[in-house]
Formats: sequence, structure tokens, C-alpha cells
Amino acid sequence: MARKVLALAEIRDGSLRNVSFEAIAAAKIIAQGGEVVSVLAGESVQSYANELFFHGADRVVVVEHPHLTHYTPDGYSQALMAVIDEEKPEGIVFGHTALGKDLSPKLATKLNSGLVSDVVSVEEGGNLIFTRPIYSGKAFEKKIVTDGLIFVTVRPNNIPPLERDESRSGEVKAISADIKDLRTIVKEVVRKTTEGVDLSEAKVIVAGGRGVKSAEGFKPLQELAKVLGGAVGASRGACDAGYCDYSLQIGQTGKVVTPDLYIACGISGAIQHLAGMSNSKVIVAINKDPEANIFKVADYGIVGDLFEVVPLLTEEFKKLKVHS
Repeated sequence: MARKVLALAEIRDGSLRNVSFEAIAAAKIIAQGGEVVSVLAGESVQSYANELFFHGADRVVVVEHPHLTHYTPDGYSQALMAVIDEEKPEGIVFGHTALGKDLSPKLATKLNSGLVSDVVSVEEGGNLIFTRPIYSGKAFEKKIVTDGLIFVTVRPNNIPPLERDESRSGEVKAISADIKDLRTIVKEVVRKTTEGVDLSEAKVIVAGGRGVKSAEGFKPLQELAKVLGGAVGASRGACDAGYCDYSLQIGQTGKVVTPDLYIACGISGAIQHLAGMSNSKVIVAINKDPEANIFKVADYGIVGDLFEVVPLLTEEFKKLKVHS
């Protein structure tokens, strides 16, 4: 059954987030030969349309308004409702990001629709099958939408984007939205996180736990992450100890990540932390305690002092980059 599916594009720091392209890829599967319409909301965002076409969008709908410069649930929900009223889609796909997790239930309520959140795969067949983790990643459930709007959020780094094709193009349509009665207006955004790769979309993450012992202890991890083109994360224990900001926290009460490579340094492997990273493609654990719980989920384990092992890894990766 061919469907029209909307896929929300997200912009951060002047560029499209990779999850925007993953949402298009998921929308293509859901559309089953129908039309995928990518949605851009913001102020002066039409210039991003071509990149969405290159990644598979058939059309792009743009909603521009000064109140959309920064995300607010009221502003974005009014903008998206204007698009939905105009386009009347059979499916909607958001990224399972901070924005998507906040906005999707609000819209689903307005639309009197169900919502399948945190989807990690979409299977085609007689019915579309959506797989999502439950019980902090200990199990997976499969869901089928039998009637009405198909509304899903997709976890970053799980559904591969389509191959980029610069020959693709399409129609860009502007829709006006009457955005008013905002309960919140963002005047300024102050970030405590360091510049670099977005933790939730990073392909490589080097994470530290209480074993790093201090804020200074994160420096070797930051150097390794830089060499690998990755991001630095942390366990709640490291954040609670004041070694780093809570924006780096990975786990049940922090960010959920699924990188290609996760290097856990000085992390014991508490169940709350494992809930945020156990679905990583390859897990490498570095810990002095051979009985540490992290080794139970690791693909590769190194028993040793992280302050000796991490610099050695960094030097070896530097050599590989020189010779590659």
C-alpha cells in the first residue's frame, strides 16, 4: 500500500543532523513506493532542502517563522500541525532525539493517534513490523500498526541513510503557520558541552567512569576520541563525582547511544549504564578489575590501568592513520 509519509528534518549548529536522513530512510520503507515529504521548520531554513533531496526525499515542505528559530514544543507543534493539515499524510517519522521525544507525544495526542517510539528497525512484509527495545534494552518487542496514522520515532544510528545522490531534486513548498500564544520563548542558548561530534549520533564513543578519578582523567579519553573522530561520554558515577558535565551522561537516566564502537574506560558496568549503551555494535572494555560487570557485555576486554592502556591505543591509532 503506497503512502505519503512526512519525515521531520532536524538542524543543529547550522547543519542537518544525520538522524534527518535516517528518518527519510525509514519513511521510504513505510511509504512502500509512495511519497516521502521531508519537513523543515525554522527561520531561513530553505537552503537545506537540496541535501534532503540528495538523501531520498521526494518533496520538501518548509515552515519558516521567527518563533521557530529555537525549538519550543508550542511553536513546533503549531508548525507541524499546519503541515499535517495541508499534506494529510498516512505516516510520520521523527528522530528519537530530545526534540522528537518531546514533540511526538504532543502531536500524537492532538491527532488522536498511536505512537511507536524508539524504533530500531522497520521490516517490510504483509504488515510493517517495528522493532523497539524494552526493559532497558534487555528485550525487544515487535509492533504492527493495523489502522490509522503510522507515527514512529527512530533511534539514531540504527536505520542506515540512503546513499547520497546529488542528481536527485524535487519541489520545495512553503507553508505559512500562524504561531501564537507561546508559553515559552527561548532568547538565548548557552551550551556547557564542548564542541565536537554529537554524542547521540557519534559512530565512536570513548566513555569514562569513576575509574578516571578526576576531571583531568578525562584528557586521555578526549585525545583518543579526537583521533578516532568520536565523542566522549561518561557514566553517571563520573558525573555524580563532578568529573564531567551531566550532558555527557550515558545510561538509563542519560542518553541512549548505539555507536559502531564503544570504548568503556574505568566503567564497572552498572545495569543503569548498560541500559544506555549495550546495543552498541562493538564494545571494548578497559578495567583493572577482571570481575567487573562491563566485561559480560564487552566484545573485547582489556584488564589493565586505563591510564596506561588508553595512551597506548591512541598512539597505535595515530600510526594507523599515518599509514592509511
